[in-house]
Amino acid sequence: MMDDDDVRILRRLRLVEGPTGLGDPDAGAVAVVVDVETTGFDPVEDAVIELALRRVRHDDDGVITRVGRLYSWREDPGRPIPPDVSRLTGLQDADVAGCHIDVPLATRLLSDADMVLAHNAAFDIRFVERRLPGMGRPVWACSMAEVDWPGHGFDGRKLGHLLAQCGWFHDAHSAGADVDAVIALMRHTMPDGRPALAHLVESAAEDVWRVRAVGARISLKDHLKRRGYSWNPDDRVWQRCIAERDREAECIWLRERIYHSAVNPFGGEPQWDRLVRGRRYE
Repeated sequence: MMDDDDVRILRRLRLVEGPTGLGDPDAGAVAVVVDVETTGFDPVEDAVIELALRRVRHDDDGVITRVGRLYSWREDPGRPIPPDVSRLTGLQDADVAGCHIDVPLATRLLSDADMVLAHNAAFDIRFVERRLPGMGRPVWACSMAEVDWPGHGFDGRKLGHLLAQCGWFHDAHSAGADVDAVIALMRHTMPDGRPALAHLVESAAEDVWRVRAVGARISLKDHLKRRGYSWNPDDRVWQRCIAERDREAECIWLRERIYHSAVNPFGGEPQWDRLVRGRRYE
């Protein structure tokens, strides 16, 4: 007989709308969790084909007290969806034909929130703000980059992988399902007894440094990925955001692991840029 320690059960994620039973459901701050599916990676050349969002309330301790309704729209990009995108999202041309995002409603739901949250906000912000230009300049936060998942015992930062480590599975690359997955992760209790959202809110409130590993050798990409760096395809560089308190430690790590003469005989140094609260993903 197989031992219980050798078995892990994953349950389908089903998010329940309404008060969570924790704290005052009508008090606290409002966060909007958003996700997009697109025809590609370029916000100028490519288009949104699905946009989903939910508003949630949370208290000062990062506890989600109310989960709002799911809003989800599909949109006709005006051209065929690339086959690889259809395979990834399950969306075919017929699924989006004649569909349009309710721009006034989506704009209103996002513009008055205290925070807009996405998993990989660096991607979503470029498409959402281009498609909804009237939403202003809200504070953006990233559940992928602004929670130290590896530091809390998680393996990796991808949404589906994190969700599985919490005991759930979902329909990945469906915008609505991905929104619910992010909310479930934000409600997850971390080893210190606080919800993941508490860690994200603390990180999002800080001014940070964006460090770019300029000139890093391609053979070191796995080291950078494990450290939390992500690939910026526009500038063709690995980069991540670092809190002020972590800058010295990051300088040491980069000097020893990425720019040491033994691994990078051509020299070089990282590029540091200070980013203000809420706009670090532009």
